[in-house]
Amino acid sequence: MSIIFNKTNKKTKYLHPVFSIIFAMGVLVLTGCKFQSEPASLQRIIDRGYLTVGTLYGANSYYIDAEGPAGFEYELARKYAEYLGVEIKVYPSYNLDELFTHLDNHDVDFLAAGLSVTDKRLKKYDFSPSYDVISQKLVFKQGNVRPRKLDDLTGNFVVVANSSHEEHLENLKKANGKLTWHSDTSLDNEELLLQVLNGTIDYTVVDSHLLAISRRYYPDISIGFTIKKPEPLSWVVNKYGDDSILASMVEFFGEAHHDGSILALDDKYYGHVEKFNYVDTQAFLSAINKTLPKYQPLFEKYGEDIDWKLLAAISYQESHWDPKARSRTGVRGMMMLTLPTAKQMGVKSRLDAEQSISGGSKYFKNLIDRIPDRIGQPDRMWFALASYNVGFGHVNDARIITQQQGGDPDRWVDVKSRLPLLKQKKYYKKTKYGYARGDEPVHYVENIRRYYHTLSYFDDKVKKPTETNIVTSLNLTN
Repeated sequence: MSIIFNKTNKKTKYLHPVFSIIFAMGVLVLTGCKFQSEPASLQRIIDRGYLTVGTLYGANSYYIDAEGPAGFEYELARKYAEYLGVEIKVYPSYNLDELFTHLDNHDVDFLAAGLSVTDKRLKKYDFSPSYDVISQKLVFKQGNVRPRKLDDLTGNFVVVANSSHEEHLENLKKANGKLTWHSDTSLDNEELLLQVLNGTIDYTVVDSHLLAISRRYYPDISIGFTIKKPEPLSWVVNKYGDDSILASMVEFFGEAHHDGSILALDDKYYGHVEKFNYVDTQAFLSAINKTLPKYQPLFEKYGEDIDWKLLAAISYQESHWDPKARSRTGVRGMMMLTLPTAKQMGVKSRLDAEQSISGGSKYFKNLIDRIPDRIGQPDRMWFALASYNVGFGHVNDARIITQQQGGDPDRWVDVKSRLPLLKQKKYYKKTKYGYARGDEPVHYVENIRRYYHTLSYFDDKVKKPTETNIVTSLNLTN
């Protein structure tokens, strides 16, 4: 199946993910499943006005959300298409076998799917410059006996067939003949994680960046040990294609690393999941089940112009959804408003949940409106969140410092590294608003992004009743 997007990220047609899949499958049947079926070349891409990319459905590579196509790999491939001045045509697959078959048959120009550079693959394919580094983690279910080395594996061990995980296990088996596992061709990494959680299997191997995201809603996934140390991720190109494609990728990645595009993209998808707190994650999942249902209608009512899940995430960070919450500095209520802010937003009682949520929503929208129009999403949202915590003036001071140091003042990933400088006298004495605990808004934004990500995940599950309710079925909140 293929999905075409133009250079401005406007889809030719948007359908619900289920219907878009059915529609795309129908299109393939009607067209006889015709692909390009000849070796790729840069000139061919330029002449026809689009590039074809093979990828995998999944949280890291490619998926459809409310706004359309998303995923680290998709966005990076789209930037490459923009670099070439062409559109992008996506061929998403459900498994590695299908993905590599598309490349072998010249159905796609290259693969962008979070693929590791391995010895076995190097014999058959060419690779672009690396854009990220991951490690392989052996995982098990929290509460079971933790395996600390290969000799400790006593249960059912399953990995994705033809993956870099399987290839590495084959190499390990040469030195450890007793090592056994099963390779599954029908399940992907995320599905194997669920099988670990429900007890169907005991162990699997997962890449570190997927694990970091998955533990936000599946905290009972625990790490046994690192089965393979960091390895590069790259795009995969057919050896029998035109070398000009690989040459253009070298230039593209050089530019993308230099201008910070890859760093910004990495922060967008993984910047909020670098640290994991088991207790906090479990507490949040429990609150989603037990407390959120009482206040969700209010978040939905006053979060229409924002996204009720983001408003709820702010509130959880502020008060843990406690309408009587109070801090030592005098802020109170669900949205922890100061008395002056509450009066400005028309809130008569900060302890009234509805008034607090309404006032907090208005205040946050005001902060968003103060962010310069040239700053796009999601950076615009992160700047507004930081302002909710430390004040718009301090955030602006950090943006000025960022610019003075040669960074991009309109990019959150650049500014968040300078916010902590507001604690140092040699920096804050030259700012308009002076001293601030600048590390706090950085943690504040990261926490809210994690909560928002988790709420979005479960809200999506609710909207797809044919899928299993993970919170209930896996009993994650006990």
